[in-house]
Amino acid sequence: MKVLLYFESQKLLAKSGIGRALDHQKRALTAMGIDYTLDPNDTDYDILHINTYGLNSRRMIKKARKAGKKVIYHAHSTEEDFRNSFVGSNQLAPFVKHRLVSLYSKADHLITPTLYSKALLQGYGIQVPIAPISNGIDLAKYQATPDKEQAFRAYFNLKPDQKVIICVGLFFQRKGLLDFVEIAKQLPEYTFIWFGDVPMYSIPRNIRLIVKKDHPANVRFPGYIKGDIIEGAYANADLFFFPSYEETEGIVVLEALASHQKVLVRDIPVYHGWLKDQQNCYMGTDNTEFKQLIQDIVEQRVPDLTEAGYQTAESKQITAIGHELAAVYQHVLTPDESNPTYTQIMQHTLKL
Repeated sequence: MKVLLYFESQKLLAKSGIGRALDHQKRALTAMGIDYTLDPNDTDYDILHINTYGLNSRRMIKKARKAGKKVIYHAHSTEEDFRNSFVGSNQLAPFVKHRLVSLYSKADHLITPTLYSKALLQGYGIQVPIAPISNGIDLAKYQATPDKEQAFRAYFNLKPDQKVIICVGLFFQRKGLLDFVEIAKQLPEYTFIWFGDVPMYSIPRNIRLIVKKDHPANVRFPGYIKGDIIEGAYANADLFFFPSYEETEGIVVLEALASHQKVLVRDIPVYHGWLKDQQNCYMGTDNTEFKQLIQDIVEQRVPDLTEAGYQTAESKQITAIGHELAAVYQHVLTPDESNPTYTQIMQHTLKL
């Protein structure tokens, strides 16, 4: 078995969760001993595993079909998570949905990160089988070390007793950036750091102004940072606060859980089935709740759930994801409903 992992606009999307998903796929396939190529001109493959919906995607599918190859589409994107992102995204969203449905429907099988995104796709009327498989997490990468934590605190010149709340994400309204800044205004005793980046010309003016200058002194936007500093931040911060309104999974949440970090998210359907309020994370619904929860978590007035959170991340480590990907690949090549791994994957559903 050989797989062509196709990822259009790889450099453009490298800083996003989808970019990290491709890296996880490569590692998962390597762990399973599955041969793969990234070269779109390579014709010696059995399955096209396509990750993006760019202009070249339809041509790649036609080429694969003509050559008698199987096609798996990784449905990272939905109309819902396209909204409230780039300039004009809400106006374009219905057209994006139409394109997604058209492309996804041409596959032999879909893979999508969560039960929630599977339910959304089924709601679009897509008839192709859909397997909910997490994007996974590299546990070893996010293990805390004193050097990483020191690198983080030194980079931001943080005092030993300085309390820090972090978030990681693109500069999108959908990600809850406005709420993050508003809550920071109400909690000047804490430092709020939002890691992430996006071309400024591509986002609405109000978001652009907030990132550049219209935010309180206790909020920092350092841009996209990788390596020891961001990994140290995940481990050393007092809280990972992710107020996103819409995700297909939220790889950054898995990264925080893998770092033994305390996690606070918005209570939205994408987390149903793997995150549970007051068990492996904390959840809120509005800024009033978020403010109180941030104070309670940072001041340690509520139970520490980091170990349970880590166990959640552990269940989604890359090796486990590799077994699930392999089961779908094998089913596409030689359909077998009796494969226990494939059957287990496919039987899970979520009603919205």
